[in-house]
Amino acid sequence: MKKPIGVLLFPVLFSLGFTATATTVIPPNFDELVSRAQTIFEGEVTGLQSQWIGEGAEHRIVTYVTFKVDDVLKGDAGTTYSMRMLGGTVEGRTMAVSDAPKFKVGDHDLLFVENNGSQFIPLVGIQHGRFRIQTDESGREILLTGANQPLRDVSQLGTAEAAVVARKPALSVNDFKSAIRSRVAQQQAKAKIQ
Repeated sequence: MKKPIGVLLFPVLFSLGFTATATTVIPPNFDELVSRAQTIFEGEVTGLQSQWIGEGAEHRIVTYVTFKVDDVLKGDAGTTYSMRMLGGTVEGRTMAVSDAPKFKVGDHDLLFVENNGSQFIPLVGIQHGRFRIQTDESGREILLTGANQPLRDVSQLGTAEAAVVARKPALSVNDFKSAIRSRVAQQQAKAKIQ
């Protein structure tokens, strides 16, 4: 009896390093980002730890990304928050997920987290749920989207980068956080009515 090629090929690919490819995600708009996120916070990466979990067909590498929380906009992140993401390197073996954000100690981010611990990448819309905080030429903190573009307006989220939006100045971190807090309050008020 012949074994399916996938059964034979999987151990070879896994021993060489596994990369999941063709991750396709419909970018969430601003309302979806805020409503789907169970936790929204600003923080700095303080640690990364990869390890094997699961048994048999569920045996995989995960990385715990730990943040020092600077500001919580939704949910309860505490003073430190750890996010479990599929992929990492353990004992010379690497497992990677294409389009998954790559974190390093010192990264300063604003994150929209959903289903932490049960979703392979617990960010709303995978890379769309992470906004990297950077300082521009004038010393002002701005946000970079998952596509590494400056966030200029919340209306650009969930759409292709529009030429009209590209002419606007980058949105400040404080302006984005104000928009998030306002939307969280609106969504909570609407939920109370229903």
